[in-house]
Amino acid sequence: MLRSLLSSLLLVVTGVGAAAAALPPQPPPAPAGEPSWAAPLRERLEAADRRFAGDIGVFVQHLGSGEAFSFHADEPWYLASGIKVVVAIAVLQRVEAGDLSLETRVRLRETDFVDGAGQTNSWPAGTRLRVSYLLEQMIVYSDNTATDVLIRTVGEDEVNVLARALLHDAGLTITTLADVRRLAYAGFHPHAADLTSQDLLALQRAPAGPQRVRRLAELLHLAPENLLLHDLDSAFEAYYATNVNAASLRDYARMLEALAEGRALGTEQTRYLLDVMTRVRTGDRRIKAALPAGARFAHKTGTQYRRVCDLGIVTVRVAGANEQVVVAACARGAPTAAGERALRDVGAAVAASGVLKASTPDRSSP
Repeated sequence: MLRSLLSSLLLVVTGVGAAAAALPPQPPPAPAGEPSWAAPLRERLEAADRRFAGDIGVFVQHLGSGEAFSFHADEPWYLASGIKVVVAIAVLQRVEAGDLSLETRVRLRETDFVDGAGQTNSWPAGTRLRVSYLLEQMIVYSDNTATDVLIRTVGEDEVNVLARALLHDAGLTITTLADVRRLAYAGFHPHAADLTSQDLLALQRAPAGPQRVRRLAELLHLAPENLLLHDLDSAFEAYYATNVNAASLRDYARMLEALAEGRALGTEQTRYLLDVMTRVRTGDRRIKAALPAGARFAHKTGTQYRRVCDLGIVTVRVAGANEQVVVAACARGAPTAAGERALRDVGAAVAASGVLKASTPDRSSP
């Protein structure tokens, strides 16, 4: 899979800078009969989009009524660590099938190590780690090494088959987090496809920018002038253009809807995964920061170079009953701090729109 994706990436790299700058996409016209909360939500999102240096995409759906709203949500959006929810579902389906249990221990290999947050990298190769530990590190702390161990455990092909089914996207491709880095750096030179785990860790220790590019050249035993590209912006934009690990936010919301409604997993594992997602320790300055007090947000964040996402299910108590709203949002084209502010604005727009107070229609009468 990596070699095939590398070929696609090289086609993109050869065209970097060749295309004229495209005009920013415009929101589609408001459809007739849209929910009452859509107009105020659109107004606030358009204001947030104008303040933001890049682009914002948002999909909101009230699960009780099925009412939905899209703001650039049908474009492909790079999901970053949002793909980890798919991996978790794949693992928990194996638990339900009896092939694994949360107590199963998986041996950590030297080739599993990837840079990033979480505690998995603190264990030496050869350590046997519980599936429950790896799942919590992956979701709560967005641990990349834990993710790649779990992808290896269930199989990358199985993860992709499940992702395409849950997101209704036959062309969706999900890779390991190590291959994300190899593909991004391969924009500089095809030999980056052979970077080892230790190489990737060494690259992460170099500050983002020219120093990291020089370190990459050293690891590839190349003179800097022999690289195909010369800055991280160009390399990562070329990688994003391949649409690997990308999907529409509408399709991602379909997966969250299936999870919330118990169609992705059985009752026990649905409850388990949603509980883990409510304990996420990343993204405190994103959507969650603007939600009303008492709201429960089962979500997963994603962060990569000039890309941030926050994707989850908001639960609020209205008139003695739980109302659930899926919010899937990403921002691109600006540094992380600016992207996080944009996603906090998304949370504020959702909270102010009225969708969190929308009651499920009474369908008992004919």
